[in-house]
Amino acid sequence: MQRLLFLLLCFTTSIYAQEQIETAFIDSTHFEADEIFGVDTFSTTYFSDKNNSFFKKTTDTTISYSNFQLGKITSANAFNPLKINLFYRDFNTVVIVDNRLAEVFRIDFNTLLEYRNVSFVSTGFDNTIWIFNQDLQQLELYDYLSGKTRLKTVPLQTRVLDLKSDYNYCYLLTESHLYVYSYFGSLIRKIKNDGYTEMAFSKAHLVLKKDNNLFLLSKNDTEIHPIKSDNLLINQFLVTNETLYIYNREKLSRYQLKSK
Repeated sequence: MQRLLFLLLCFTTSIYAQEQIETAFIDSTHFEADEIFGVDTFSTTYFSDKNNSFFKKTTDTTISYSNFQLGKITSANAFNPLKINLFYRDFNTVVIVDNRLAEVFRIDFNTLLEYRNVSFVSTGFDNTIWIFNQDLQQLELYDYLSGKTRLKTVPLQTRVLDLKSDYNYCYLLTESHLYVYSYFGSLIRKIKNDGYTEMAFSKAHLVLKKDNNLFLLSKNDTEIHPIKSDNLLINQFLVTNETLYIYNREKLSRYQLKSK
C-alpha cells in the first residue's frame, strides 16, 4: 500500500512540476511607445505612438508612416522587412509598406467582390498574408496581388484570440486550442489551451502569456514550458531568436532564453 502511494505521489509530481525555462537578464532601456510590434536581430524596433503613427527605429535613424484616416493600428508584422503589413481592423484594411515605410499596396476587404470581415492578419510567404475571416470562422492564406485565396482551413467553433506566422508556420490561438499549420494549410499540431491569451513568435520559439506569466513552446515540440522570470508587469512581450523582450510602458527589458 505504501509503495502504491509513493508511485502515485511521484506520478502526480511529474505532472505538475513542469520544467522551467531559465532566463538571464541582459539590459533594460527607457522606451516610450503606445505599442511595440517587433524587434529584429539588428535591434531595429517597430512601434506605434498614441497618434497612431508607425515607426521604424534603428541605431541611427527613425522613420515613420502615418495614415490618420484608418485610425489605430491593430497589428503590424515586420517578419519580412521589405513587406511590412499594417492591419487597421476598424476599417477592415491592410496596408503593405516597404523597408522605407512607403506604401506599396493596400487591401480594403470592404471593396472586394468577395467581402471578408477580417479580425486577424499575419505574414505569409511570397505575396500572401494569413487572415482570419470572422464571418466564416476560417483561416485563409490570401494572395493580395492576385486577389485570390490560396487555401482555407475548416471552420472553427471557438473564439480566436491571436494569430502569428512566418514563411513556414502559422499559429492560431483560440479559447480551446492552439492550432499549428504548415505553409500549405495542413494542420500539424493541436494543443489544448490551458488559459493562454496572447502569443509572440520568432523562428524557433513561440511564447505564450497566461495571466502575468510567460510560457515557451519550442519548434517541433508538443510540451509547453513555463519561463522563469522576475515578477515583472508584462504589458507586452516579444521574442527574437533566443532573446525575450518585456515591455512595461516605461522600459524595454531584454532576457536571454536558456535552452533546456
